[in-house]
Amino acid sequence: MLKFILRRLGISALVLLAASFLMFILTVNSGDPLKDLRESNAPNKQQLIDSREALMGLNESDVSRYWDWLQGVGGCFTGNCDLGTSVTGANVLDLTTQAAGSTLRLVTAATLLAIVVGVAAGIISAIRQYSGFDYAVTFLAFLFFSLPVFWAAVLLKEYGAIRFNDWIASGDMEPPMILGIALVLGVVVGAVVGGSWRRILGTGAVTFAFVAVVLWVLNVLDWYRNPFFGLGMVLLTSLGAAVLVTAIVAGLGNRRVLYGALTTAVVGTLSYLVFAGPLLEPSSWWVLIGLFVLAVLVSVGIGAAWGGYARKQAMLISAITGVLTSLAIVFDILVANWTSFLALKPRPISTIGSETPNFTGDFWESVLDAGMQLILPTIVLTLISVASYSRYTRSSMLEVMNQDYVRTARSKGLSERAVVTKHAFRNALIPITTIVAFDFAGLIGGAVITENVFGWKGMGAMFREGLDRVDPAPVMAFFLVTGTAAILMNMLADIAYAYLDPRIRR
Repeated sequence: MLKFILRRLGISALVLLAASFLMFILTVNSGDPLKDLRESNAPNKQQLIDSREALMGLNESDVSRYWDWLQGVGGCFTGNCDLGTSVTGANVLDLTTQAAGSTLRLVTAATLLAIVVGVAAGIISAIRQYSGFDYAVTFLAFLFFSLPVFWAAVLLKEYGAIRFNDWIASGDMEPPMILGIALVLGVVVGAVVGGSWRRILGTGAVTFAFVAVVLWVLNVLDWYRNPFFGLGMVLLTSLGAAVLVTAIVAGLGNRRVLYGALTTAVVGTLSYLVFAGPLLEPSSWWVLIGLFVLAVLVSVGIGAAWGGYARKQAMLISAITGVLTSLAIVFDILVANWTSFLALKPRPISTIGSETPNFTGDFWESVLDAGMQLILPTIVLTLISVASYSRYTRSSMLEVMNQDYVRTARSKGLSERAVVTKHAFRNALIPITTIVAFDFAGLIGGAVITENVFGWKGMGAMFREGLDRVDPAPVMAFFLVTGTAAILMNMLADIAYAYLDPRIRR
């Protein structure tokens, strides 16, 4: 495996080198970098032209300019990284660091959501092939995949930002809205549960009534403007997550694994009281990251202690439960800061930018501000990716479910949960891994339209501005980041293949 990785890295480096040279030549010959100055009426026009020619090295050959850029990139291996200077005089390394951070914040959330939702929808569609749920998921997948990004973004700006901001001023749901939301959820839950028409209608009716009552109660309590969650809800959510994860992965019959997950949920909730100080008023993100790592380590330890013969499985489920418990705690903190956040920003969702200029809130209020700015572009990218993941997962699962070893597993008396999660899903993940690797690498550089519509200063904006100005430095920085990401993600996909299918290791 080590020889394979080193060989792939060497070949990838040569491909990246050749592609970077081609990209540089195409960029510098795509237009006139002095066009704006040639059309200028400034009295020092010639001086400005001479200055830009010296800054960009326009008097040198294209190969010489590329060699200068390559030497600067080579300095990154010795701690002296130099990606050049843009036309405006800005350091491209600093621009790339800021742009990459902004884009990664955007695409990471979108990719994770798309993977979870898309893969789950694809699995259920494959298990219930030709059911109403399968047809609904197929229709929505084609619909989302066909949506023009700019059109979907404009709709979200209108209904997800402007209309929401108008509504949150009162925070009062009208009866038609309550009934509409309850009806949609009733139909969705009924379709997911499936079964006979009587069972579907019964499930849908119960869901409709439950959701309608809950939304009405939240209306009465003015929860949307003054929400509350509390330690009790954190505990109930964590325990529910522990039971759900155990049921899906190991089955509730494995008591040791279940007890480990439940113990993790209880310990995680109690730790909320122990670490209340640094959680409610953290000095930096590193404090939260440290506490999160500690939570995962403690969760793994609890799983190992309870696991017995199923130690690895118990450690995995306890770790997942610990992560979900941590998210429940963060949600409780954000809910507690929502009212003060609305006082600072009565219209919480902005349509432009990644953060509110001159925002004066504390740490968690700033997190809420950044999160609300992230919602709309994340939804756009998620909808598009969910369509692909759901279709690929469905196709892969259907192919695997018809294999001989799956039928053999059923004939041995294994439960359908064990057949799907332990035998079918793992092998169906191989093509999905390839799609995820390509998609994540592509999203890093492919969110150009989304970033432009929502005014995010990310990698896409840097690439577009560099092309408009015929400025190779930011364009090559964009290529370097996206090309390296593609190589690394494909390498991780190859390693994941060996983990998912032991035959590939040989």
